[in-house]
Amino acid sequence: MAATYRDLKDLGAAQVRAAIRGGQYTGHTAGLGAGCLQANVVILSEAHALDFMRFCQRNPKPCPLTGVSDTGNPMMQTMGQDIDIRRDVPGYNLYRDGTHSESVTDISDLWQDDMVAFALGCSFTFEHAVQAAGIPLWHIQNDTTVPMFRTSIETVPAGRFGGPMVVSMRAIPEDRVAEVTRISRRYPLAHGGPIHVGDPGAIGIADVARPDWGDPAPVGAGEVPVFWACGVTPQVAVEQAKLPLCITHKPGHMLITDVTEDAEVPVIRHQD
Repeated sequence: MAATYRDLKDLGAAQVRAAIRGGQYTGHTAGLGAGCLQANVVILSEAHALDFMRFCQRNPKPCPLTGVSDTGNPMMQTMGQDIDIRRDVPGYNLYRDGTHSESVTDISDLWQDDMVAFALGCSFTFEHAVQAAGIPLWHIQNDTTVPMFRTSIETVPAGRFGGPMVVSMRAIPEDRVAEVTRISRRYPLAHGGPIHVGDPGAIGIADVARPDWGDPAPVGAGEVPVFWACGVTPQVAVEQAKLPLCITHKPGHMLITDVTEDAEVPVIRHQD
């Protein structure tokens, strides 16, 4: 039986992942798994893994590296007690030779013995704290995916990986921008504080009502667009790298981990 967003809203991370693994839920994950770190995902061959790791190290704001699998092992052992990267993400994008070819909900038949999976922190993580402070987030209230945009800000390249930074946008009441900035800075594994506030054109965004990924979100009277570095940035880098095959999360459809959302370093204590 299919599960709705409302069904999962108050469940723990493991229960949400179980619904995703069972094929019951394939929607966005904003607002789910309260208290737990959400992660963007990049999966590629070991031959390109070191360059990609260098790309993350050189661009920690959009690519805060939180976990790396062992080669050929789909279990993300540092992210949770039972996380299978092949089945526990509600949506995956497949890139072949740098071009998005299709989106799927399970990659078990695509997993190869030379693959390495990377988990990168996601801004969905700090949204729980923002809402707890009484600051509304339109995309969560309206069950949509946060809008994301390519910018004119260039990343630092590494090997075949490079290209512009991607940002996510949330409209924040003008008198609460400083508060949201303070809150998000407490989450370094989730992109930390915003990279830009105000005029979208200053970072190369022509129309804030037309996102490159996700759904449009209005900027109402008395609100200001606030932009955070986004973990979709590696998908742009993957396009530029033109690898034979690379698998990422579908934007807005994250891996929900067992790492606490306020962790500065991911730590999972495994049972013996």
